[in-house]
Amino acid sequence: MGPFPPSWGNIYILLAVGYVSKWVEAVALPINDAKSVLKFLHKNILTRFGTPRTLISDECSHFDYKVVANALNRYGVKHKIATTYCPQKNGQAKVSNREIKQILEKVVNPKGKYWSSRLDEALWAYCTVFKTPLGMFPFKLVCGKPCHLPGTLLD
Repeated sequence: MGPFPPSWGNIYILLAVGYVSKWVEAVALPINDAKSVLKFLHKNILTRFGTPRTLISDECSHFDYKVVANALNRYGVKHKIATTYCPQKNGQAKVSNREIKQILEKVVNPKGKYWSSRLDEALWAYCTVFKTPLGMFPFKLVCGKPCHLPGTLLD
């Protein structure tokens, strides 16, 4: 997502959504190139959750997606590209993008200047909110227990 107003040198958000769990991982980035995507996938997805069977991405017209596809192939991950002609393939990511943006708009100052420092809180809020299609919170599905929130956050 992006570009956004600069925040600590970052202008993009790279976001990944679990198809079943709706769990979201995201990182603020100064550039959105193939190297950044691979680093994010390795650090935030592959080494934490294991290798997915399939990764669906947008057309990646801003960088050479073949580099990412080749790296995923080494891990045995199929790389599918959601085109503008088939938006339902990437629908969950679009919904998550919109919801993360809405959360950030609520917790960031009016100029949106420091959004990258609040991204982790936005992800936490997203993953601890009840999702109707799941019938539970993404946090509970992934972690196996409900998230215990401080009472001051609930007021």
